[in-house]
Amino acid sequence: MKVKDKYLNFYYETIGEVPEPVIDPRKTALLIVDMQNQFVRRDSPEAEGFKAAGEWERWIPFHDRLDEIVIPNNVKLLECFRKHGMTVTYAQIACLREDGEDRSPVQKSEGWNGIFLPINNPETQIIDELAPRKNEIVVSKTTDSVTTGTNYLTLLRFMGIETVVVTGIVTDQCVACSVRGLADAGYKVICVEDACAAGNMELHDAELKIMSVIYCDVLSADETIGLIEKSVQ
Repeated sequence: MKVKDKYLNFYYETIGEVPEPVIDPRKTALLIVDMQNQFVRRDSPEAEGFKAAGEWERWIPFHDRLDEIVIPNNVKLLECFRKHGMTVTYAQIACLREDGEDRSPVQKSEGWNGIFLPINNPETQIIDELAPRKNEIVVSKTTDSVTTGTNYLTLLRFMGIETVVVTGIVTDQCVACSVRGLADAGYKVICVEDACAAGNMELHDAELKIMSVIYCDVLSADETIGLIEKSVQ
C-alpha cells in the first residue's frame, strides 16, 4: 500500500485514484521543522525534565522513532536535495530577545506550549546530523507555523518556489500548522510521513489523515526521493 492510500481521509476515500504530485526541482524547497537539540536529544533539558517528573517512559517511543526513522530519513532527503542543488530551508523555534519578550503569547503560557529558547542558546540549534550548510536558510519563529510572523513566505516567493516538502516535529503541531499555512498561501505541499514524528503514533497518523489531499500529499521519504529523481532525468 502506498503511503497516500494509508492516509486517505473521509472526504476523498470515494473519489478513486489520487493523482501523483508533479514537481519542478528548480521550484521545490525542503522545509525541516524544529529538529532542534532541545526537542530531539535524549539528554536535553526538556528530556531531563521529563525524567525528573517521572514522564520519561511515555517519551521513549517518540525518541526511538526520531533516532531510528525520522533522523535517517531527513538525512536521506537532505542528501537528495543537496545533490541536485535544490533549495533547503529550516524552521526553528527561537526568540530574539534574551528575556523572551518577543515570543508569541502561546509560548509565554504555562504548560506544554510554553517554550523559552533564545536564538543563541545551544539547545535552540538544529541537531548536528541535519546542520544547515552555506546558502541554506534558517527562519526563526515564536509560533507553531513558520508562515506566521516571519518572512518565510516572502523568501519562497522571491526564490520562485512553488512546492515545499515538509518534515520534522511535531506532526500534529508545528508541522501541521506550517503545512496548512503553506497550502493556504497557494503552495503545493508534500508532507513526508516517515520524516515526521508526534508525541505518539495515534496523533501522528490522525493528523496526517486529516491533512491528506486537502492540504498536502502525504508520501514516504523514498517516494519523495523517487519523485525528485524522476523529475530531474
